[in-house]
Amino acid sequence: MPELTVPELLELDRRHVWHPYGPMPGRQEPLVVESASGVRLRLADGSGELVDGMSSWWSAIHGYNHPVLNEAARGQLERMSHVMFGGLTHEPAVRLAKLLVDMSPEGLEHVFLADSGSVSVEVAVKMCLQYWRSLGRPRKQRLLTWRGGYHGDTWQPMSVCDPEGGMHELWTGVLPRQVFVGPPPAAYEESYAEELRASIERHADELAAVIVEPVVQGAGGMRFHSPAYLRVLREACDAHDVLLVFDEIATGFGRTGALFAAEHAAVPPDVMCVGKALTGGYMTMAATLCTSRVADGISRGEVPVLAHGPTFMGNPLAAAVACASIELLLGQDWLTEVKRIEAGLRDGLAAASDLPGVEEVRVLGAIGVVQLDHAVDMKAASEAAVREGVWLRPFRDLIYTMPPYVTGDADVARIARAVCAAAREG
Repeated sequence: MPELTVPELLELDRRHVWHPYGPMPGRQEPLVVESASGVRLRLADGSGELVDGMSSWWSAIHGYNHPVLNEAARGQLERMSHVMFGGLTHEPAVRLAKLLVDMSPEGLEHVFLADSGSVSVEVAVKMCLQYWRSLGRPRKQRLLTWRGGYHGDTWQPMSVCDPEGGMHELWTGVLPRQVFVGPPPAAYEESYAEELRASIERHADELAAVIVEPVVQGAGGMRFHSPAYLRVLREACDAHDVLLVFDEIATGFGRTGALFAAEHAAVPPDVMCVGKALTGGYMTMAATLCTSRVADGISRGEVPVLAHGPTFMGNPLAAAVACASIELLLGQDWLTEVKRIEAGLRDGLAAASDLPGVEEVRVLGAIGVVQLDHAVDMKAASEAAVREGVWLRPFRDLIYTMPPYVTGDADVARIARAVCAAAREG
C-alpha cells in the first residue's frame, strides 16, 4: 500500500476501523499520531505535539520511546519474538514471574501469564471456581463485589462490573448473576463495613470469591475509598471460607503511591491481577498471581490442571520488556516522582473546584479526577484540552488524568490547566 496522506488515512479509518467504545462507522474523527517520545505525542497533520495526560490508558508509566525498554525489546527480538509456552519455557518469563513474586504482597507465589488485564480476571475467576470444585464444593460459584467497579470487557469480568449505569448494562440477564453490595464510601463507615460482613456471611455457602479494585475504582467511576475496607474484606473472607481477589490492573506498579494499592491496608489477597503498566505500555501482557493454597487446591482436584492456555501466553518479547520496565521502576525513586505529580495535580486542579458544574475534585498518587454534575460533552472537553496542548480522554461525568511518572512539573501544570479547561467547556 502506498504511503497515505492524513485525509486518506482518516477516511479509511472511518470506513474500516472499529475503535473502542465507538460506533461503526465512527462519528468522531480521531487524531492521527505519527510518533511518541517522552510524554509527547506527535500528530501526523503537522499541528504539533500533545502532552499525554493518560499514559495511554494508564500503561505508559515511563513515557514513550524509552531507551531502556527499546533496548530490551531489540535484544529479545534478536533472540526470539515468540515461542509457545506449552511444554517450553524461557528466561524472560521465568525472570518476570520471580520479579512479580518478589514485589507483590506476601503469599502470592505462583504466576499465570495472560494476554490482557481482562483475561487475567477471567483466569482469576476460573482459579477460584476450580479451587472450590477441587475441594468438593461446586456450589461455591458466585462472586461478590461492590458497585461502581470495572474489571474488563470479557464475559466473567463484565459480570462483576456495575450492572446499573455501567458500560455493560446491556448484558443484564445474560451474564452470570453475581452478588453486589453498595459502592464503598470514601471515608470509613462502620455501617458499610457491617454491610460487607453481613453480605459475605449471608452468601458464604455459594461464594467462590470476593473481587474488588483496592482503594481506587477505575473505569467504573474513578472513585477512591478507605483502605480499611480491604481489612474488613480479608477478615470476613477468612471467617467464612471465601477467597479474596484484588484487581490491581489499574492500580499496580506505583500509581496510587504504593507499589500495589493493597499495601495501603497491608492486606494480602489470595489472588491478584496485574496488567496495564506491566510492560510500561509497550505491548499487551498481564498476570494472575495466587497463593500456594489456591494452586495446591486446584492440583489436588479431579482435574488437577488449570485449563487455560492462550497462544501468546508468556510471550518472550512482552516478558523481556516487562522485566525491563519493572527493573526500571524499582531502580529509581518512583515514590518521590509519584508524590511530586500528586502535589502538582493538587495545586493545579484546585481551581476546578470553583467551576460551574464541578461536583468534586480528588487526587491520589498520580491520579487526578474532576467529577461533573452532568455527562461530559466529550467532543467539547477533548477539544478544550487539545487547545491547551494536552491529550485527555474524558468519559461519563469525569475528566481525569493519569500522567506518566516521568512527566515534569511544567507539564503536570499544563495537564492540570487542560483538565480545568475541559471541565469548563465540557
